[in-house]
Amino acid sequence: MCDRHFGVGGDGVLFGPIGPVEKGRAAELRIFNSDGSECEKSGNGIRMFALYLAGHYVKDDEFVIHTLAGDAPVQVRDFAAGIVRVDMGRPLFDAADIPVLGMRGPVIAQPLEAGGRQLTVTCVNIGNPHTVVPLDEISAELAHELGPVIARHPRFPHGSNVQFLQVIDSQTIKIEIWERGAGYTLASGSSSCAAASAARALGLTGDAVEVRMPGGVIEIGIAADGTVTMTGPAQQIATGQLAPEFRRQLGLRPARVTAPPQQGEIP
Repeated sequence: MCDRHFGVGGDGVLFGPIGPVEKGRAAELRIFNSDGSECEKSGNGIRMFALYLAGHYVKDDEFVIHTLAGDAPVQVRDFAAGIVRVDMGRPLFDAADIPVLGMRGPVIAQPLEAGGRQLTVTCVNIGNPHTVVPLDEISAELAHELGPVIARHPRFPHGSNVQFLQVIDSQTIKIEIWERGAGYTLASGSSSCAAASAARALGLTGDAVEVRMPGGVIEIGIAADGTVTMTGPAQQIATGQLAPEFRRQLGLRPARVTAPPQQGEIP
C-alpha cells in the first residue's frame, strides 16, 4: 500500500478505529511504517486519525486515542482548518528507557561515532526512540547520508528515528528527519516533539517552540514537568476503495462496501 510506484503511496498506514467508538472510551489505533514494522506512536498519524474521527465518529472536540505507546488525549481546535492538538506525554531521556546500550543515565549531549564522524547526540523516548543531532547547518543530503547509519547504530537495539536539528532562535528550530521504518520523511509530529524536548533540555530553546520541516510547521509546547503538547494541521485528500485485484495481492479479504457514519453521528 505504501509503495509510491505500485501502490497508493505513503510513509505508513493507519488502521482504525479498532472496535467500537464509544463516549468515554479511547478509540484504538494501530500504526505501521512503510517497511511493514509496527510503530508505537506517530504524532502526525494521531492528528490525521483524530480529524477522521471528528469527521465521521465523534461529536466532541476532545477525546482520547489509544496507541501501542498508550493513550493520547486530543483536541480538535478547528475542524474546518484541520487544526488538532495532541498531548504526547513526557519525554524520557534515560538510556534504559530509550533504550541505548553502553550508557547510563540521561543521554543528553553524549558522544556517538557514526559514518566516520564524531557526533554529539541527545536521545529521547516519546512513545518511540529518537536521536537528535544538533548541528550548525542541516540538509536533506545530510539526512540521507547519516540518517540510516544512526537509525541502525548498534547502540540502539530497537533502532532509532533521527532528527538533525538547527536552532534558529530560542523559539524556532529546523529539523531534517530520517525515520527508522520509513526513511527520509518530510514531516513528523513525534520527531518534532523529540527535537523540541532535546533542544529545551540542552538549554537552546524555551517552553514554546515552532518546528520547521520541509513538509510543514508544528507548534510544540512543553510544560514545567516536561509534558509535551503538539498543535498542527491535518488535511484529508481522498477517500476510496482498494481495487479487488490489489486487495488480493495484499492478501486482504474482499471489501465490505459500507459508508462511515456522518459527521457527529455515533454508531
